[in-house]
Amino acid sequence: MSKIGTSKMRSFLVLPVIAAAALGAVALSYSPAKASSEGPEMEKIEWSFNGPFGTYDRNQLRRGYKVYKEVCATCHSMHFVHFRNLAEKGGPEFTEGQVKTLAAEVTVQDGPDASGEMFERPGEARDVFPSPYANEEAAAAVLGAPPPDLSVIAKAREGGPDYIHALLTSYTDAPADVTLPAGGHYNPVFTAGSGIIAMPAPLSDGQVEYEDGTPNTVDQMSRDVSAFLMWTAEPKLEQRKTLGFQVMLYLVALAGLLYFVKRKVWADVH
Repeated sequence: MSKIGTSKMRSFLVLPVIAAAALGAVALSYSPAKASSEGPEMEKIEWSFNGPFGTYDRNQLRRGYKVYKEVCATCHSMHFVHFRNLAEKGGPEFTEGQVKTLAAEVTVQDGPDASGEMFERPGEARDVFPSPYANEEAAAAVLGAPPPDLSVIAKAREGGPDYIHALLTSYTDAPADVTLPAGGHYNPVFTAGSGIIAMPAPLSDGQVEYEDGTPNTVDQMSRDVSAFLMWTAEPKLEQRKTLGFQVMLYLVALAGLLYFVKRKVWADVH
């Protein structure tokens, strides 16, 4: 066989392995974004979902939802998360009955009805998490600026859940050389505003009551809501990692098969 033919044969054998390896690596990989070299140091937390085999802690996600609902949802929206998502595999995994109850606790504007009028009804599993304001203009009128939607905030901010946890736990008095504007607060993790942030410290010890007896400290509540926001940003993380593991197993089998095919094809070539 010619050298060109040999090269084509090798390429034919190698390309499937390379493609599958790339797919497996992407599916398995997850590493939280690192803090900017110019930003402040933040604690690197060993989240349960870190690493190629990491999974979400269901109890932590449920606690995190409670923190979001009772604290964050007073200002922030989640336009890309539906109540039904809370029951999906890989998430908090509330029961369907619990999801219906949680959804019914909110009031949703719907319509128009047959007479062309808008009306209000109890929330349903199909509804998105409600926004506390009618639109960004209404939010800005109350808060001075529209707060960001939290649906994918853990993927949109450098540092991911580490950043969210650090931001929630790093409020402090402003240094002497920093002058806070009216309504401003100081948080060294918030580098976008040189440490000056409009949002006051949202959490205080004992603010949210946990039914499972977990200590409701600021640090614990920050960890829980950060994990929950990581799930809302990447709800299929566990399925992706499972797919990646299956691809890697396939690679091992394929590599062995290709090795023996190569030995068979080139057995008489010297």
